[in-house]
Amino acid sequence: MSPRLAVFAYGSLASLASAERTLGRPVERAGLARLAGWRRRWSQARDNLCSEKTFARADDGTVPPHCLGLNIERRTGPGPNGLLIEITEDELERLALREIRYDRIDVTAEIATSDQPGLNRVFTFTAKPRNYAETPPPGAVILATYARAVEAAFESMGPDQLALFRTTTGPHPVEVIEGVLVRDQIPAGNPREW
Repeated sequence: MSPRLAVFAYGSLASLASAERTLGRPVERAGLARLAGWRRRWSQARDNLCSEKTFARADDGTVPPHCLGLNIERRTGPGPNGLLIEITEDELERLALREIRYDRIDVTAEIATSDQPGLNRVFTFTAKPRNYAETPPPGAVILATYARAVEAAFESMGPDQLALFRTTTGPHPVEVIEGVLVRDQIPAGNPREW
């Protein structure tokens, strides 16, 4: 019998539609969870000028130097909320391609859930050191499509999950902008909206 694996989704991967595009199959959540001993912050920075995708501001066409994304960092406490998505080993490798600015980590011992017993291992992703930003780089922005997709995902999880997301994440540390994709070398299955 194969081990049961899951990924803890705490940001855009919590959008089942986005996860389905990446995995190429229908996705159902395996359960709600908290990641004890971690915190969620806007501390992953993508170089918007040199990465596989570049976005310009929709209002004036200028290109921000960095786009921020959500990240998790070690910190005592009950941790951020999210959901578990059951995956195969091959799908875990596919998710690593999607999460190219993140390192995969095993968080089995830190997952707090009451509605999904029997998972053998749980993984998630945390920003690679070169993509980690303790404070936002000058000119950094958050893409509105990303922020909306994440909030919609948490709202769809059930009562109080969006409020818990907001409480365990904090406010946007930089301007949230509408963006237009102006350069696309994005691997198949990876989000093009943010």
